[in-house]
Amino acid sequence: MNAVQGRSVVIVAYRPKPGKEEDLLQLTREHLPLLRTEGLATDREAVVCRAADGTLLEVFEWEAGAIEKAHANPRVMALWERYWACCEVVPLNQLPESSQMFAGFAPVAL
Repeated sequence: MNAVQGRSVVIVAYRPKPGKEEDLLQLTREHLPLLRTEGLATDREAVVCRAADGTLLEVFEWEAGAIEKAHANPRVMALWERYWACCEVVPLNQLPESSQMFAGFAPVAL
């Protein structure tokens, strides 16, 4: 879990399973709006980008205490189940770009 107290900005890396790239994009379009509707994410503008290997990165801000609440929210859990069907979440250090002083990723328009 996240050790930051209060609101926190997170970076999540979603590596699509073969043939699931479009499904992953659609889920990413739905993700933040759902979190906001449920009162779990702030209105801070999110960033979505792509690593050279096709991994999508999503950067957004959780409301204070929202990470724990999300794990008890049936609507969020249902969306996350769809995520697990089309991707794996990977640590940032698995992306070659993360070893660079200034890691660069391609912007993605949702």
